[in-house]
Amino acid sequence: MSSRCCAPIGAPLLLLAAFPAHADDREDQNRDTIVVTGQRLADEAEAALQRTPGGVDVVAAEAFENTLAVSLRDALAFSPGVYAQPRYGQEIRLSVRGSGISRGFHIRGLMLFQDGVPLNLADNSGDFQELDPQVFERIDVLRGGNALRLGGSTLGGAIDAITPTGRSAPGIEARIDGGSFDTLRGKVAAGFATARGDAYLALTQDSSDGDREHATRRSTRLNANVGIRLTDTIETRFYGTISDIDQDLPGTLNRTQALTDPGQALPVLILGDQARDVNSIRLQNRTTIDLGRGTLSGGVFANAKQLYHPIFQVLDQKSFDYGAFVRFDLASEIGGMPLDLAIGSTARLGSVNARQYINIGGKRGALTARSRQQAQTIDSYGELRVQPLPALSLIAGGVHSHGRREVTNFLNGARSGEASFDAFSPKLGLLYEPNASIQFFANASRSIELPGFSDLNQTPFASGGVIAPGFVDLDLQRAWTFEAGTRDSAGIAKWDVTFYRADIRGELLQFNQAPDIPAATFNADRTRHQGIEAGIDLDLARWLRLRQVYQYSDFSFRGDAQFGENRLPVVPEHLYRAELTLGTERASIAPVVEWVPRGAFADYANTMRVPSYTLLSLRAQTTLRDGLTLFLDARNLTGERAIGDISAVVAATPASVIYYPVERRAVYGGARVRF
Repeated sequence: MSSRCCAPIGAPLLLLAAFPAHADDREDQNRDTIVVTGQRLADEAEAALQRTPGGVDVVAAEAFENTLAVSLRDALAFSPGVYAQPRYGQEIRLSVRGSGISRGFHIRGLMLFQDGVPLNLADNSGDFQELDPQVFERIDVLRGGNALRLGGSTLGGAIDAITPTGRSAPGIEARIDGGSFDTLRGKVAAGFATARGDAYLALTQDSSDGDREHATRRSTRLNANVGIRLTDTIETRFYGTISDIDQDLPGTLNRTQALTDPGQALPVLILGDQARDVNSIRLQNRTTIDLGRGTLSGGVFANAKQLYHPIFQVLDQKSFDYGAFVRFDLASEIGGMPLDLAIGSTARLGSVNARQYINIGGKRGALTARSRQQAQTIDSYGELRVQPLPALSLIAGGVHSHGRREVTNFLNGARSGEASFDAFSPKLGLLYEPNASIQFFANASRSIELPGFSDLNQTPFASGGVIAPGFVDLDLQRAWTFEAGTRDSAGIAKWDVTFYRADIRGELLQFNQAPDIPAATFNADRTRHQGIEAGIDLDLARWLRLRQVYQYSDFSFRGDAQFGENRLPVVPEHLYRAELTLGTERASIAPVVEWVPRGAFADYANTMRVPSYTLLSLRAQTTLRDGLTLFLDARNLTGERAIGDISAVVAATPASVIYYPVERRAVYGGARVRF
């Protein structure tokens, strides 16, 4: 498939460029208010997060709004410590501190939130397709144990996508972009506010043939919220999201195919019309009570989802997840010493009616499996912060996680099973601020990860001629993580640098099956993840700014019976990404480089390593008039052929079909207008 610049966007761009300017001074003032309000909210969120003694980051929409932001990889490319590599469409590898290395699809070990409410299903599994960066106001990234204040207890932490409200984004916004591979996307949003209420609604559409065969995607999403001020101290907000998503799957390739003909898809995927189609409705409510020196908030949420997923077989699942949350925040003092307290709990419950059929050209054949999967996860947390000295804050807290998983197999009762888990994850930290422009921090935290259904309900296998039940007795993954770092700004520099080490027991990885290893995915003994998460921005001149992130990732086994001291696969040791912006807010051009000097291992046996690569891209934007911006997003300008992600195996060979190529050369453009 060749790169084709999308002609249909030309006429809409011209129409948007010709949209009449508003000369009314009052309307100009309103537009200024919108910008100031949005910036103030982002600044407030960043200031609040930076009271955390560890790795956190706030990514405002301004950082990615002038790009083709299809996935979280586009939005979080310059967030320190976030390893995000594209697979296809919105499917990416999303990992923080090595979370979910063994998972070749979706995510493990990382919690996704929208507006503070968890998106992960009740068994902690999650994916990205229902998240659309086009509608985010900002994204909060809380790495590792720093997600405690959201109830997160996983190795990777949490990512919270915040949508606008009628107060933060009043007025009307329109956007259209597209380009190569017949990509065409659009957005229409509106917000308004009164003294007692506000409302926001965004309708987005996305379509593309993709940069590989059998990678076509079509989606429509509606995000809306309504806020009501019941009294001067009580506000309630209702949220709703509707998603209709169709995604063809191009799948993985072998090494030679990925490096020489990355646009292809294997014939077996095309014959099976492999795809991942989702229809979902999500509703949630949050009510907040201002208590003067504290706040009490709580709410409920529900998500109904239908998944039609023809792969090796047709997976046909209908799920319903629901839950509730409560949180109390207090700002007080003891003996003149400032004190902050946060306690809360989030409960998630869910049920999945799962069926599998023989895949006949993407259609259902004979029924092969039918089960009911029920899960509950309850995370209860507390954090206390005291300030014994003006420059020093001490933090202590913890999360208790309870989980239950149950699978009822209606066709083979021997494959039914259930498991329960309970664990407590403490955290201790300190934050030192010698002056208003610099912070030093350190913390120690424990993390735990509960197995999900895809881990527990693995395919049966023969051991000594006996077929074992498919419900595998897996243990929790546990880790102690120690981190220290510094952030803030001085002169032309702004930085965020964190050093971390996580000593893990029971990491879920792939193994050769043996009498003491009853499944292909099983708990490792001891592993270690350590590295550096760095973001450094330099304002070299009023018209010249350098934005850069660097990750050092040293992940390895520690005396493993099968793999010794081998390095863990998938994530490369070094990753550097930089963007040099020349110009002003009115007009700018920005070359972008992504450099992996040495590729990652493809397997746990460390027999094959993927090649290094360098990707060059270019971004540009210009504001023609207040509220109207045109932008350009050109990717992989040199047409580099490289491997961007790996579905790790025990021992790879040249024929192993486990590689996703990097994005092919493409050019996209768009326009956005607010009035």
